[in-house]
Amino acid sequence: MNAPTTSTRPYLIRALYEWCTDNGFTPYLAVAVDETVQVPREYIKNNEIVLNIGFDATSALTLGNEFIEFKARFGGKAREILVPISHVIAIYARENGQGMAFPLESASDDVSAEDGAGPDFSFSALPETELDALATAAEPTESKIMQLVESAPQADALDTDTPEPPNPPLRPRPSLKRVK
Repeated sequence: MNAPTTSTRPYLIRALYEWCTDNGFTPYLAVAVDETVQVPREYIKNNEIVLNIGFDATSALTLGNEFIEFKARFGGKAREILVPISHVIAIYARENGQGMAFPLESASDDVSAEDGAGPDFSFSALPETELDALATAAEPTESKIMQLVESAPQADALDTDTPEPPNPPLRPRPSLKRVK
């Protein structure tokens, strides 16, 4: 019998975070929010929140195997953020949208992880219509191909009563200058 393996999700999140920072991009996390997620509730929309986890936006960032923890300012007020790895929906670069999306883990995924066969995560450049066909054809326990897709804002989305959090100003990537 095989020993249970750890989830690939935290390793992929760390790798994509490093890729974003190495290329001067701003890493963003999309998170599914429930009672186990510690985030500012006033910024949650449709039980989801998007968090900037870039170096300039966070302090004491820890990308662990079970949780992502950091401190950040929201509206000028310091907050402690705690996100279970299983609640991360996606990690991507703000500037170009490249990254990886993950299926939400469910009770059936936890059972398969105990057998040593956790869900497979893959990223595909398939057109959205083909992804929709794949997603509807797959059973809930099968792995799914997911893709981050930029979409145009809908008219209904523009008429919301909740205030949109302000976008941070764009800052150039710090660099060293050698002086002789």
